[in-house]
Amino acid sequence: MAFNSEQLSYAGLAAMDYIVRGKPQDVYNTERPFLKRMQATKSTFPGAKQYINEKLHFDNDSNFQWFGPDGLVTYNRKRTVSEAQFPWGSAHDGFGLSEEELLANYISVTDNRDATPTTSEKHQFINLIKENTESLVQGFNEKLDYHLHLDGTQDANAVVGLDGIVKINPTIGMVGGIDQSIPGNAYFRNHVQLDVTKAQLKQKMSEMYRAATKVGGHRPNFILAGSLFIDTYEAVADTTINRQMTISGKTGPMDIAINEINYKGIPIIWDPIFDDLDADFSPVQEWSSRCYFLNTNFLKLRPAQGQDMVSRKPQRSYDRYTHYWAFTWRGGLTTKHPGSMGVLTVTGA
Repeated sequence: MAFNSEQLSYAGLAAMDYIVRGKPQDVYNTERPFLKRMQATKSTFPGAKQYINEKLHFDNDSNFQWFGPDGLVTYNRKRTVSEAQFPWGSAHDGFGLSEEELLANYISVTDNRDATPTTSEKHQFINLIKENTESLVQGFNEKLDYHLHLDGTQDANAVVGLDGIVKINPTIGMVGGIDQSIPGNAYFRNHVQLDVTKAQLKQKMSEMYRAATKVGGHRPNFILAGSLFIDTYEAVADTTINRQMTISGKTGPMDIAINEINYKGIPIIWDPIFDDLDADFSPVQEWSSRCYFLNTNFLKLRPAQGQDMVSRKPQRSYDRYTHYWAFTWRGGLTTKHPGSMGVLTVTGA
């Protein structure tokens, strides 16, 4: 008995969907804190020709006046809404299984439309798809997370990431199509403090927190940092929280001590990808020295509707006896209020 090609494709697709949708806790693991948070707060967009558009309220355009008895007043036409445009992109990852590989796993494939796989073949195939799909998902997320940290210039088809939105130098370049070098566009700049020493750290963090909160009153709610920053902060801060948790289990309650560093009640989360980025790019302002004050109400992962990790089943090529399965993702990373966020770097000294 055997699978035919159509049965094989649809069985693989169904298995992939079941594995990914049925076990969401395994899809975005805790070693990728940025991607995990972005996935948790993502917002879809309906599709667009080239850009994801974000509406911006950049000014109140007030016409406030004092007036006396019988005094004249004037009126204006409000011009308070602008628009930022972020390009969306497409990502793919997939795997193939040759008929020789399938046969080595006791799975026979034929072009006979009346073919019927045995129960053993079905089980073998599901196990093979499961193994490949789990690796595929983890690999996809590893690369998506990596690229979402960067500024988008690393690949012609990449979308802008964290480094291109919360910028080390927010007075140059473009963010959302808005020229950062123009003084009148200062409302669309993030905050920055560079090369902060241990002696300055508490003060500079306080200044950044107030600056990020000032416009709109939107406090940072997610702090992401590299290893050098965390080591520096731990050396000078007295805000370590020691929590005791009791978990009930089959053998009775179990106490677990949790140590957490935080700033104003917000956990400071170590992002291991920062170290990889230092090794790959050697930036002047090292990623390991960085601390990002982020607001996930205004920094959004925006997958297109119906295009968030879609299982695909490309047709087998006529000249190759290999069968393919894949995931595709389409979307971008956007912000409508970079002024609610900032980046700080430390010298470690």
